[in-house]
Amino acid sequence: MSRTKFTKQQKWVVGSMSSGFMLENMDVMFVSFALSSMIADLHLSGGQAGFISSVTNLGMLAGGVIFGILADRIGRIKTFNYTVLLFAFGTAAMALANDIYLIYLLRFITGLGAGGEYGIAMALIAENFPKKQVGRIASVGAIGGQLGAMLAAVLAAIVLPGNHWHALFLFGLLPVVLTIFVRRHVAESPRFKQQQTKPKVSLKAMFNVGRTGYTTIALMIMAIVQIAGYFGMMNWLPTMMQQKLNLTVAGSSVWMIATITGMSVGMFVFGSILDKVGPRMAFGSFLIGSAVMVYGLTLANSMGTLLLAGALVGFFSNGMFGGYGAVISNLYPPEIRATANNVIINVGRAVGGFSPVVIGMLMETRSMTFIMVGLSAMYMISLLVMFTVPGLKAYSTEAS
Repeated sequence: MSRTKFTKQQKWVVGSMSSGFMLENMDVMFVSFALSSMIADLHLSGGQAGFISSVTNLGMLAGGVIFGILADRIGRIKTFNYTVLLFAFGTAAMALANDIYLIYLLRFITGLGAGGEYGIAMALIAENFPKKQVGRIASVGAIGGQLGAMLAAVLAAIVLPGNHWHALFLFGLLPVVLTIFVRRHVAESPRFKQQQTKPKVSLKAMFNVGRTGYTTIALMIMAIVQIAGYFGMMNWLPTMMQQKLNLTVAGSSVWMIATITGMSVGMFVFGSILDKVGPRMAFGSFLIGSAVMVYGLTLANSMGTLLLAGALVGFFSNGMFGGYGAVISNLYPPEIRATANNVIINVGRAVGGFSPVVIGMLMETRSMTFIMVGLSAMYMISLLVMFTVPGLKAYSTEAS
C-alpha cells in the first residue's frame, strides 16, 4: 500500500475512519479497565456491573439502525459527525456519574453513537476507493480499533492508580477534535451524490424473502460468531491462562499485548487476501485457522507457547473484522449500504456480546478444554454458513 498513490480525499477518509475506530474502541476499553474501581466505589453487584456492557451493546444496536438510515438518506459525513459527538459527550459525562442508573443511561447514549460509526465508515471507504482496494483499506480502519485499546491501556495505567476512574472518562472528549478535521477536509463522494437521485430504500429491504433476506440472516450469524469469539476470549482467556499456568496479572497483560498485535497483523493480511482472491478464500482460511488455534490454546504449557498461541488466535479470530464491512458494502445497494453494515454488525454485538456471560457460567462447571472446543465449533458453523451466502462466489470471481 505504500506504493499506492492516494488522493487527498482518500487520505482524509482513511485517517478519519481509522481515528474514529481508535477513539470508539478506546471508549469501550475505558469501562473494562475502570470496572473494578467502579464496583468498589459504587458497591455494585456482579450483575449490575455486567449489565453495563450489555446496555452499551443494546445502544449500539439502536444507534446502528438510526444512524445507518440517516447516513443513507442525509449524508455520510454529517451523520458521522453526529455519531462521534454523541459517544464523545456520553463518555465524558461518565466523569459526573455516581449512580448505576445514570451510568446505564450514559452507556446507552454512548452506544447509540458508537453503533452508528461502523457502517458509515465502511460506506465511505467503499465509495471512495476502487473495489480491488476496499478489503485492505477497511482492514486498516479496523486496525485503528486495536490502537485504541492500547491507548486506553496507557491512559488507564496513568490515571487509575490514584483511584480516579471518573477522570479517565474525561479523555472521551478527544473525539470532538476529530469532528473538526472531518468537517473541514472530508467531502461526500461523487458516488453518494449520484445515488441521492435514486428512490430511497427502506430497512425492510434487507429482510425480503429470498436471496437478500437469507444473505442478511447468514451474515448476522457470522457476525455473532465473530463478536462472541472476540469478547469471550478477551474477557476470560487471561483469567483462564492465569489459572492454568499460574501466571501473574503482568504475565496475562503480556499475553494481551501479543494477542492484540496478532489481531492487527491479521487484519491487514486478511484484507490483502480478500482483495486478491475474494471472500470465500479469505473467510474460509481464517475461520479454519480460528477453530484450530482456539483449540490449540489448550495445549499451551509455557509462557512462550502461550504468547505464540495468543498471537495466532488474535491473527485469525479478529483478522476478519474489517472484511465484513467490505463484503456487506459489495452485497447491498449503495442506497442501504450504511444501514446494512450497521444492522448486521450491531446484531452481532448485541447477541455475541453475551458470550462472556455464557463462558463465565460454563467456567463454574466445565473445563477450559470444553469451552475452547465449543468456541472452535462456533467458527466451523460460521464457515459452513459462509459457503451458503449468495453472491460471495460471484464476488470472488470479480475480485480474482
